[in-house]
Amino acid sequence: MIGISLVALFVILMIIGIPIAFVIGIVAMLGIFNLPYTPAVTIPVKMFNGLDSFVLIAVPLFILAANLMNSGQISQKLINFALSIVGHIKGGLAHANILVSMLFAGVSGASQADTAGVGKILIPNMKKQGYDNENAVGITAASSTIGVIIPPSIPMIIYAGLTNVSVGALFMVGIIPGVLVGLGMMTIVYVLAKKHNYPTYQKASMSNFFKQFLDAAPALMTPIILIGGIITGIFTATEAAAFASLYTIVVAMFYYKTLKIKDFPKILFDTLTLSSLSLFALAAANALGELMSYYQLSSWAEQFFTNNIPNKWIFLLVIIAFFLFVGTFMDAIPAMILFIPVVLPVALSFDISPVLLGIVTIMTLAVGLVTPPYGLCLLLAAKIGKLPIERSFKAVIPYIAVVLFVLLLIAFVPGVAFYLPEMLSPNLF
Repeated sequence: MIGISLVALFVILMIIGIPIAFVIGIVAMLGIFNLPYTPAVTIPVKMFNGLDSFVLIAVPLFILAANLMNSGQISQKLINFALSIVGHIKGGLAHANILVSMLFAGVSGASQADTAGVGKILIPNMKKQGYDNENAVGITAASSTIGVIIPPSIPMIIYAGLTNVSVGALFMVGIIPGVLVGLGMMTIVYVLAKKHNYPTYQKASMSNFFKQFLDAAPALMTPIILIGGIITGIFTATEAAAFASLYTIVVAMFYYKTLKIKDFPKILFDTLTLSSLSLFALAAANALGELMSYYQLSSWAEQFFTNNIPNKWIFLLVIIAFFLFVGTFMDAIPAMILFIPVVLPVALSFDISPVLLGIVTIMTLAVGLVTPPYGLCLLLAAKIGKLPIERSFKAVIPYIAVVLFVLLLIAFVPGVAFYLPEMLSPNLF
């Protein structure tokens, strides 16, 4: 009876608009208070233990790197470089929007930072060049989801901490799906550009291309150093995040000279604000995990799936459908904290690789970044474009379809994502 009451309370608090981190914390607190022989001190202990992990230090550090890039105007360098590559294609600015999101993803791992930094520059420029408001907002929001697929990725770091899977393995497996999603979105843009006659830029000369490349080269080196360092074992994920922050400071302050000492208080405040939201949700979810363990939810789920799901393909479809639903009202980090410990044993019983489960889960939850009512990337882009959320959501639907197509391809043909990583680094798998 208490369990049913807690589920009802969870739903009611979500409906009335309480932030998800506080919903999780309230339900965990009330549930644990009602457990027999369980002291109240269990709640803060579990919350503290949920954050007592070296790998989690990477979360605020990668967010810091993203904020430094935006404040140091490095995003503009990446945009100029992207335009020199794809600007001459029909709808060139929209293609550049997607390409720069792919480049930005290789540095920050934070989709929201991509939406805010790139969106503030590109959405007004796209509107000036004749793009309708819906497409400017939709392309920006949708392409930002690539930030959690292409490494480094904060959700991948969290997943690795939950499952003891190699961060390097997750990072390598995320590269091909991220590129496929980007190319698929560019295909949609090309079709829309033909239909609406969106403008193009003059094709960049070879000298201009090299000029833009050299200008962006320090930023472009970051993902190569980070991912290469993690895969080869030179860095841990946390050390790589620290290096990314320091490297970005050096590049922005001394190479580009666009970052000033006076900018740091705001950068640090924004970083702490965004980090605290994710990490508090993580801590609260860890306390709720104790409650779920008491009610043996993992054992119940494993028994249910074993008795009712005939094979791993149906199980993967169920997982995708479930996380699509969860992602509409919950961020990826608390969603994984709550449910990965439940579904992972079942996935292993179906002989599904935890790395495959990870990339499927993260790609599915990425869709939640652009689906109301949570849809944080969609909300940010809509706010920048001054567009109602309903019209913004209609614009992202074609791009959601691209993500879902690539997701199903990876889920049912894992070799698409695993072939190259297994060939390059077989020891990681």
